[in-house]
This record gives sequence, structure tokens and C-alpha cells, in this order.
Amino acid sequence: MTAPSTGTLAGGCLCGAVRFELTGTPRPPVACHCSQCRRTSGHYGVFTAVPLDGFRLTAAGGLKWFRSSDVAERGFCGDCGSSLFWKPSGAGYVAVAAGALDKPTGLSLAGHIFAADKGDYYALADGLPVYPGGDGGRLDAGASKQS
Repeated sequence: MTAPSTGTLAGGCLCGAVRFELTGTPRPPVACHCSQCRRTSGHYGVFTAVPLDGFRLTAAGGLKWFRSSDVAERGFCGDCGSSLFWKPSGAGYVAVAAGALDKPTGLSLAGHIFAADKGDYYALADGLPVYPGGDGGRLDAGASKQS
């Protein structure tokens, strides 16, 4: 489980209408197998996270937000459909889709959460930690859950 050293990462959607920068040290990415991540991505979601003050939109022309539950909203490009972000209500961080980051990221996957909800067509055999529900913050590197 690694995160890059403090610096700047950039990323965006498929069509380029939404671009962003992350500063500081993002949390190592976590694979989420919950039903919401599966439905928004078509498989499972892999997200890193940064405190809100480490997140900056540099182009937001196509950005749309959808309140996916009473505790979170998800950001996506309304032009190309790319799933990009999710924000828990009242939290001091934003989760960013690791696949939307420009390479190289220097990141490596930390583990799997909500594995009890995963699709039945694949196995989790990469040797990383697997949690049936949330991980209770065990996979955090201190960057994401600041409120």
C-alpha cells in the first residue's frame, strides 16, 4: 500500500470537459465493491481521497452532481458519463476515481471494501486485505477522513 510523496496529480474525464488537480498526499486507492460503486462504474470503484483543500477543479464544464443517498453525492461528467468523484455529506474530503488520474500516479491499491456486495462473476485473489463491509478506517493513510 503506497501513496505518492507530496506533490500534484492531475486527472479528468474521457472527453476533457472536467479536469482537476490533487495536491498533498492522497490516500492509497481502495477498491469498493458496494452496489452504488458497481452501478456507477459497471464493475467496482477504485478511489483515492484528499482533504477538500487538496482538491481543485481546473475545468468543470461538464461536471454534474447526483445525490446517490442521504449521506453522499457523486460527481460525473454530464457530457461523456465518466464517474469521477464522491463526497460524503459533511466530510472534509473528496474521493477521486483512481482511473481518472493521469499516469504515472505512484499509487498502489490498498485493499477491498464491501466485498460482501461484490459481483458473483469474479474473485478477489490479489492478496490484499478484504473487508466484508467498510474497513473502519484501517486502509486510510491519514489523508482522507479529515472532517
